[in-house]
Amino acid sequence: MNESLYIVIPVYNEAENITQTVEEWYSVVRDHHGNGMSRLLIVNDGSTDETVSLLDDLMADRPLLHVLNKVNGGHGSAVLAGYRYAVEHNADYVFQTDADRQVPVSEFPEFWRRRVKYDAVIGSRPCRGDGAFRKFAEDVLRMSLIVNFNVSVPDANAPFRLMKASLLEKYLPEIPADYILPNVLLTAFFAKYHENICFRKIPFLAREQGKSSINLLSLTRIGFKTFGDFRKFKKTM
Repeated sequence: MNESLYIVIPVYNEAENITQTVEEWYSVVRDHHGNGMSRLLIVNDGSTDETVSLLDDLMADRPLLHVLNKVNGGHGSAVLAGYRYAVEHNADYVFQTDADRQVPVSEFPEFWRRRVKYDAVIGSRPCRGDGAFRKFAEDVLRMSLIVNFNVSVPDANAPFRLMKASLLEKYLPEIPADYILPNVLLTAFFAKYHENICFRKIPFLAREQGKSSINLLSLTRIGFKTFGDFRKFKKTM
């Protein structure tokens, strides 16, 4: 296979998960080497625990592993930094997931198979293991997309998605570098402009190790900011 694949994983203080995450996803990028141009791209968002030293050790014998270090700016800015890096380095496909291992790596092959028919394959989480409030927040996001952009999607923000780099490149200039929910906006853009996408149901398990950096208060703040942002984007679409 000559198609290059960049797997983008943002991390912040994931010392408890990072070794197993890298081991699992490195095997995927190794199998989809794209003539040696594929990469497992870890975007370190200013971690203050042992994540950085562990990544240094992991890179020693993994030539397809690359770590992009940045100042802490939140999950959204880390995701965008990874997307832009992948596009700038001529990736053919970009896949994004998180380091918390809430979606099994075994779900990836079906996403990869579907790339032949679709320009983006996005995860859909009908059942969530991370609590009722997270499910409620996702439902609010989906309703907001209906209200503001007149699009209905089964999942707006799933951190498990495969996209053609050319499709990403088309919409990345519309999103500020520090935007808090870039995957939601990308989903809205793809649906609004009738891009060739599909949604694939995935399991979403409870986090086994580590602690999420997003709590109830931060989710509430994100929600209020998102409503305002969506109104601004609506005027430009």
